[in-house]
Amino acid sequence: MSEKIYGQFDLETIEKLADIVKNKDLGEITIADGDKVITVKGKKCPPAPMGMPMPMAVGTALPAAQTAPEASATSAPVTGGKAVKAPIVGTFYAAPSPDSKPFVSVGDKIKKGDTIFIIESMKVMSEVQSEFDGVVREICVNSGDAVEFDQTIMILD
Repeated sequence: MSEKIYGQFDLETIEKLADIVKNKDLGEITIADGDKVITVKGKKCPPAPMGMPMPMAVGTALPAAQTAPEASATSAPVTGGKAVKAPIVGTFYAAPSPDSKPFVSVGDKIKKGDTIFIIESMKVMSEVQSEFDGVVREICVNSGDAVEFDQTIMILD
């Protein structure tokens, strides 16, 4: 029994992408396989309330797919300091595992290249390194929150 093919993607792949968008409260998700590209759009959700769920284990990096232009509207306005933004759509994790302490906390000094958080996208854990030296002034999202591409994650002084 064969599944119906939509463009170059089978129905099962499309359904899995739709489930990811729905379960992770993403604005959209795009995947590419060679010259085949598919984007599944979902309903945009408001930022999640404060909480501190912890992450899963770390994996390898995955290239980012840009989201809709309105995604940057979820970014908090930055007044002074350096904004650290999400390089991909996914789930933000402050620590490498549920039992571990966060990579950084408010008041911590960090150096360029330090791992400061993880974003999970399509079951791949991507460690994010700081592009700046500085002191963490504010962490704008909570561990376990869905984040959009270019959303402000933290602010450094």
